[in-house]
Amino acid sequence: MRRFLPLLLFFFFATFGLSADAPAFDLTGPKVDVHVKRGEVTLPISQVPNLEPGDRLWVHPDLPLSQSAHYVLIVAFLRGVTNPPPPEWFTRVETWSRQAREEGIFVTVPAEAQQALIFLAPETGGDFSTLRAAVRGRPGAFVRATQDLQAASFDRMRLDAYLAEVKTTSQTDPKLLRERAENLARTLGIRVDQQCFDKPTDQQAPCLVQHTDGLVLDDANTQSLVTQLANGATGDLMNQLSYSNMAGGGEFSPYVGAILDTARILASLHTAHFQYIPALALPTKDTLNLRLNVPPSFRDPKSVVVVALPPVSPAKPPALHAVSPEEKYCALKPGLVLPADGAAVVFSTQLAYNLSLHIVSEANAKTPAVDVPVKADPAEGGLIPVDAVPALPGGELTAVLHGKWGFDDWEGPHFRLHSPQPGKWTLAVGDQSALVVGREDSLHLEDDSSVCVESVEEQAESGSPVKVVWRSPKPDSLEVAVPLKDAKPGPVTVEVHQFGLKTPDKLPLLAYAEAASLDRLTLSAGDHQALLRGNRLDEVAKAELEGIALKPLKLKRVEDFDNLEMTTEGSTASLEPGKSYEAKVQLQDGRRLKVPVTVGPPRPQIALLNKGVQEEASAAPSPVRLGSPDDLPVDGRLVFFLKSLEPASFPRNEKVEVGAVDGGFQTILSLTDGSLMLEDAKTAMGAVEPLARFGASAFGPIEVRAMSAVGVTGDWLPLGTLVRVPGFKELRCPRAVAKPCTLTGTNLFLASDIGPTADLDNAIDVPPDFTGTQLSLPHPVNGTVYFKLRDDPATVQTLTLPITPANQGNQASAPPAVSPIAQAPVPPAAALDAAPAAQPEKAGSSAAPKLDAPPNK
Repeated sequence: MRRFLPLLLFFFFATFGLSADAPAFDLTGPKVDVHVKRGEVTLPISQVPNLEPGDRLWVHPDLPLSQSAHYVLIVAFLRGVTNPPPPEWFTRVETWSRQAREEGIFVTVPAEAQQALIFLAPETGGDFSTLRAAVRGRPGAFVRATQDLQAASFDRMRLDAYLAEVKTTSQTDPKLLRERAENLARTLGIRVDQQCFDKPTDQQAPCLVQHTDGLVLDDANTQSLVTQLANGATGDLMNQLSYSNMAGGGEFSPYVGAILDTARILASLHTAHFQYIPALALPTKDTLNLRLNVPPSFRDPKSVVVVALPPVSPAKPPALHAVSPEEKYCALKPGLVLPADGAAVVFSTQLAYNLSLHIVSEANAKTPAVDVPVKADPAEGGLIPVDAVPALPGGELTAVLHGKWGFDDWEGPHFRLHSPQPGKWTLAVGDQSALVVGREDSLHLEDDSSVCVESVEEQAESGSPVKVVWRSPKPDSLEVAVPLKDAKPGPVTVEVHQFGLKTPDKLPLLAYAEAASLDRLTLSAGDHQALLRGNRLDEVAKAELEGIALKPLKLKRVEDFDNLEMTTEGSTASLEPGKSYEAKVQLQDGRRLKVPVTVGPPRPQIALLNKGVQEEASAAPSPVRLGSPDDLPVDGRLVFFLKSLEPASFPRNEKVEVGAVDGGFQTILSLTDGSLMLEDAKTAMGAVEPLARFGASAFGPIEVRAMSAVGVTGDWLPLGTLVRVPGFKELRCPRAVAKPCTLTGTNLFLASDIGPTADLDNAIDVPPDFTGTQLSLPHPVNGTVYFKLRDDPATVQTLTLPITPANQGNQASAPPAVSPIAQAPVPPAAALDAAPAAQPEKAGSSAAPKLDAPPNK
C-alpha cells in the first residue's frame, strides 16, 4: 500500500488543485442568505453556531438576475452515519422561480436531525431524486463531508483574518507588525515563522503570509464544534497525510487535512451524471459566501456544490480564557487590552456577539455595576472597549465577560481591574530620609496598585517638573529614580500621574545633605558606654536602643572610620548577648537611620580600692616629698588593691593590664607570674616595678583595667602618674643670705622650675636641654626647696636637703650618696642657728641667679 500512496496523493492534488504552496478554495462561488428563527428571536447565519430541532430556517439563494444556468437548491437533514434520513427531510427549491428570488423559502429543522446540508445542483431531469438517493444510500459519507467542511470553514476564516490583519498593519504601521503578528498567532492559532522578523521591514509581511496552507494550527474549539456533527473521530486521513514522510512529514495543517479528507469522500460519490465538489461557507452577517476549489461543470458529470450548515445539537460555548488570570489591569488606561485566547472562533467569526464587561466593585457590593461594551480584536491580542470607559468606582474591580453565543447567554473569563483613587500614594516608611543631594536616589512609593501609573515627575523648590524613570517591582509599589546630582538641600515634590485622574498625587519631601553612614553599634551587656562606627558621625544627635537613650560622648577617627563613643542613660543589663538588635539613630537635621547592634557578654569590671609606693628597705630616706598622692615614682614599687565587680568574684584566670593613657607602654599582671595575688575571693593585690617593666623613659598618666581569660577587657581606671625625679645630692649655700646657693645632682633637666618658696615666685627655669649637674638658686629657708617635675607640671614637689656652708665645700669630703627620693634628716637646730638669717632681696634688684655659677667663697 505504501508504494501506491504517492500516486494517490498525486491524483488528489491534480484533481482538486491542492498543494502546499497554492491556497485552496480561491474561487468565489454563489451566495446564499440564511436566517435562523428560534422562538421569537431571529439571527443571521453568521451568529448561529448550532441548530436545534424546531428552528425555522429562511433560505434565499442570492444569484444574479443574469444567471443563465438554472440551479436547484436542496436543503437536506441527516441523522447520523447509520440511519438514512427519510425522504421528507429533503426540500427542493427552484432558484430561478419568482418566489425563491423574491421571498426565499422556509424550512423547519426536523426532530432527530443531527446535520444539515445545502446542495446546489444544475437542473437536469431526475436531479432531485438522484441526489436524494445518493444521500440516503451513503449517509455516512455526507455526514463526514459535513463535518470536515465545517472544520475547514472555521480554519479558513482564521486564516483570512490573519492575512487581512498582516496586510493592513504592513501598510499602515510596519513597526507594529511583529507585535501584532504574534498576537494574531496566539489568538487565532496561527503558526508564525520567527525568522521572518530577521528580514528587512519591507520583506517581513510577504514572508509571514507565504505557505498559507501550513499556517493554520489545530484548534480545540474548532474540534469541539466539529464533534457536534458526528460521533466518529475526525481527520483520520488528514492525520495520516500530515505525518507521513511521503506527504512532506507534517507540512499540511489541519485545514489542508480537512480539505483532502472531504475531497476523498466526495470523489467516491462520482457518477456518470454528477460529481460532488465541496464549498467552504464563510458567513458575513446573513450571507453564506461560498468558496470553491474546483470550477463547476455544467456537462456530464455535472458539478453539485456541497455546503455544510451548523450542526444540529446543543450549543457548546467556546473555552475562552484570560492569558494571565491573576494579573491586574488599569480600567481607565487608554488602549486597554484584556489579553485572552483559547478560542479562535471568538476572534475569527461573529458567533460571539453583544460582548460586554460586567464590572463590579470588590470592596463595596452595593456599588452599582457598570457594563462596558467590548469586542474581540485578534491583532490587539484580546478584548478591547468599543468606546471610552466611563467613570468607575475606585479600588479593586472584577470584570466578567458577558455576551451571546448564538441564541444562548454566555459568560466568559474573569479579569481583575483597578480604578485609581486620588491621594493614595505614600512614601515607604524606610524612605522617609532617602533623598540625598549630589547623587541619584531611589524612592519607594506604596499604593493599592501601580497598574494605572502613567508617569512620575520630580520638581525642586525653584525648578520645573522633570519626568523621572520609574518601575514597578511589585504590584503595589513604585521604585522611582530621583536625580539630585546638581540639586541643593531643600523641599522636593514628587508627582504621580495616573490614568483617569486629572490631578496627580503630590508627595512633599525633603532633600538632605549627605547623611552619616552607619556601620555598627557595639556594646557589652551592662555597659554604660557604646561605640558607634561609621562615617560622618558628627551629624549624630542621639540614638535609642530598646528604649535606652544614648548620647554622643567623644568622636575619634580611626583609620578610615569614625568611632563615636556614646553614653547610655539607662541600664543595659537586660540586653541579651548574641541577640540581634537594631538601634534608631537620629541625625541633627531630623533624619532617622537604623544601625545593627552587637551586644557582647558583660565585660569584667573592677574598682580601685587603694594604691601606694613601696621603697626598698635598704635605701636611705628620700629628700623629696611628692606633692600629690597620684604621683608615682618610676623607680619605686607600685602596689594597688582591686575589687572585682563583674563578675562578683575575682576569677583566677583573669588578668590585669597596666599601661600608659597614651598607649606608649603596657604590661600584663597575672596570678601565674606572681604580679597579682588574691587577698580574698573578691580582692586582688597588684605589684608593678615601673622601672623594670617599662624602663627609664616611662612617664605620664597610667591606668589599669581587668582582662578576662578570652581577652575581653573592662573599663580603664586611672591609677596615677608616673614621674621621674632628679638625683639631688647637695645644697651648698654661703652665709650671706643675699647670695645664691648651689644645688648639685643628676638628671636635673627632669625638673622644670626650682625655687625657695612654695609659690615658686622667685624660681629659676630649668631648660629642657640642661646638661649640667649644678644649679644656682636663691637662698632657701631652712634648706627646703620647691620644684615642679616635667612629668607632672601641675604639682609642686618638696626637696629637703641639709645646707652645706659654701666656705667648707673644698675641705669637706663629699657627702655620702643618697637615694634621690630618700627622706633627708632634719638639720640640727645649732647649724640652722649658726647660719646667717636670710635677707629679702632688695626691690628692683636685677641680679638673677645663674646656672652652673661657681659657689661663692
